[in-house]
Amino acid sequence: MTDTVVRTGHGPVRGEHRTDGTLRFLGIPYAQPPVGELRFAAPVPPTPWTEPLDATAYGPTAQRRAFAEVTTIPEPSIPGEGVLNLNVFTPAADPEAGLPVLVWIHGGGYVAGSAASPWYDGAAFNRDGVVLVSIGYRLGIEGFLQLEDAPDNRGVRDWVAALEWVRDNIAAFGGDPAEVTVAGQSAGGGAVQTLLAVPAAQGLFRAALSVSGAVMRPQGREVAEKVSALFTSRTGVPATATALRDLTDDELLVLQDQLVEPGPDSEAMPMPLLAPFADGELVPEPVHEALVDGEAGADIPLMLGFTAHEFHMIEPPALGAALTDEIFRVPALAIAEARANAGCPTWLYQFEWRATAPAFEGLAHHCVDLPFAFDLLNAPGVPEALGDHPPQPLADALHGSWVRFVRHLDPSWPSYTPDTRATRIWSAEPRTAHDPLRDLRESSCGRDGGPGA
Repeated sequence: MTDTVVRTGHGPVRGEHRTDGTLRFLGIPYAQPPVGELRFAAPVPPTPWTEPLDATAYGPTAQRRAFAEVTTIPEPSIPGEGVLNLNVFTPAADPEAGLPVLVWIHGGGYVAGSAASPWYDGAAFNRDGVVLVSIGYRLGIEGFLQLEDAPDNRGVRDWVAALEWVRDNIAAFGGDPAEVTVAGQSAGGGAVQTLLAVPAAQGLFRAALSVSGAVMRPQGREVAEKVSALFTSRTGVPATATALRDLTDDELLVLQDQLVEPGPDSEAMPMPLLAPFADGELVPEPVHEALVDGEAGADIPLMLGFTAHEFHMIEPPALGAALTDEIFRVPALAIAEARANAGCPTWLYQFEWRATAPAFEGLAHHCVDLPFAFDLLNAPGVPEALGDHPPQPLADALHGSWVRFVRHLDPSWPSYTPDTRATRIWSAEPRTAHDPLRDLRESSCGRDGGPGA
């Protein structure tokens, strides 16, 4: 591999050429390290530099430990303070290239996850003429706990700051800032839905792709304040930046564990407890309501969907199935229905290919679709999550539809409308079906005929 230097608005960065002819620039700061007085502050632009910054290794992650002992996606935790960084994968760092851009927001329940995962490598998108940017952001208490002396929704502010960096700098890496699609999975899919409802993010992307998106419900400010009160009652520590700013990462994780442990005092609380909330300013109103009952994101093409068995691996099976519907399928279907009735460009899908890996055998489980979408069936951890020999033709088809959506705002199947309810079924033999989720849709309808939350 050989080095190449690109100049950003804050200073030059040195990336590397890959054996396939593409380039990658890793760990580029889009904001100053959130430490000291900045730990619970809104993101602050990086301090400019003059010498080329080494961007040949992934930067620090906000994740200090994995979501669980065993996770589907390999998610490296990288130490360091500068966690507000991003990675750029590009076919060519040519300012004249004007290529479409896919900005990826990782999942992890808003408390974990890593932009350094090998499952998020942009090589296949580069091969198909798309620049991919993956971003890190503040998690858990640092990103989402409501604090009386700090800005709300700091993690959301990080997403907006990263998108602003893309707007201002991606042309130097061969991307077109006017052709940005924001995408993410699980909590990242919830981030996409949230950004549709954030006024400060409007104009920073032209299309959105929510994969198994999860948004906290209920989501009003009063809920966030109850979570803060719960934090203080369980930990004995005030929910303030002043009280938390000087704690070590390990000390903060201990407090976070005390907060999220289930108990009788949290039965009425939504899960996850640490997530974006409607603060009345940055996030003006609850996201799901804004997308279903309001006009948020109405003019932005949206592709969204879920796997057939997101959380079916949770015991007992009936609980896993209920959580799959409550957290993922019913809310996404409600958004698709509302947008279709309003004439908003929307495409819906369900991923049904079933893994053969022993831990998930027979399930189209949470995260199983990502190696297909990124066309990375040979990535580390894929056999353990999917089984041996997952079908490459399905990866070709699913990845190809993402590329077409990013490039042309058309994933190659009909949009979801009240007349057809066209839904893409991703299986060993992909097909487009007419209203295949009718039973789910009808079972979740309120008296007015609209899908319930």
